Amino acid sequence: MRFGAFIPQGWRFDLVGIDPAEQWARMHGVAAQLDDGPWESLWVYDHFHTTPVPSGEATHEAWTLMAAFAASTSRVRLGQMCTCMGYRNPAYLAKVAATVDIVSGGRAEMGIGGGWYEHEWRAYGYGFPDIPDRLRMLREGVDIMSQAWRTGTATLNGRYYQVDGAIVQPQPLQDGGIPLWIAGGGEKVTLKLAAQVASYTNFTGSLDEFDHKNAVLIEHCRALGRDDSEITRSSNFNTIVAATEAEAEQRLAGVIERLRPHVGDERAARIEAEYRASDAFGTPTQIVAKLAERAEHGLGYAIHYFPEAAYDRSGLELFASEVIPALR
Repeated sequence: MRFGAFIPQGWRFDLVGIDPAEQWARMHGVAAQLDDGPWESLWVYDHFHTTPVPSGEATHEAWTLMAAFAASTSRVRLGQMCTCMGYRNPAYLAKVAATVDIVSGGRAEMGIGGGWYEHEWRAYGYGFPDIPDRLRMLREGVDIMSQAWRTGTATLNGRYYQVDGAIVQPQPLQDGGIPLWIAGGGEKVTLKLAAQVASYTNFTGSLDEFDHKNAVLIEHCRALGRDDSEITRSSNFNTIVAATEAEAEQRLAGVIERLRPHVGDERAARIEAEYRASDAFGTPTQIVAKLAERAEHGLGYAIHYFPEAAYDRSGLELFASEVIPALR
């Protein structure tokens, strides 16, 4: 199994109480630890407003961070889970991503999806198209980016995007362009698009739900004549790890108390339950067992969100020293 980790960037109230002038140092500190450790990749979210409720707390922009990490790390790969297709013109996005790939020495990934956070869509003036329209936008955008990275130009007279000889030079350093991660479990469009173009998928849920989505992906691959083993399956995990179960509970209590003033008691209770149900909550031994079971069902890449990382990186260290070696 391969491993990545998210950088705290504020979206999930994970920079609360840290002076904005100090937040980059905290983010970069996590990135440097990942770069020096056994992790394959670092990740950011592509959002503008905090979740599950919008607030005035900081949320740092994803592709600006991609450029910053490209220049300030040396080994770890750089991804977003996931870039929202509707937030940027796809020819422009292809250009931005190609520049990040060059600055990083060929370490960029492209996590891409249709988007879902209605509040920020409307607040930023993007409207909020229906799901079918967002997914068609995703399909057209992926076509434009793929053209640009393969050939250096892109042309498409689409329903949502029109580009005419858009030049994307220099092209990415990676042969064939930047790897595409198609994020989401939509069975008719998203997983079919993944079967067509993705190097990676990203969908979550229970083990039964994972198995179902995986089966749908395999059927799409068969219909297209593609070997599904060419596509690595990934999932994201809320992660709190500690040497003992009691310490894991203490860590979780601290996370929830930090969130409670911002999200309220009801949402805090739901978030707490989600953490407890995560396959990455508990001791290293417990987490290894649960992730090993996921691997038996086809999971090849686990991406972990550590809610404490901006304040305490000991969980990252424990995971890197005891969980990753047991599964890698």
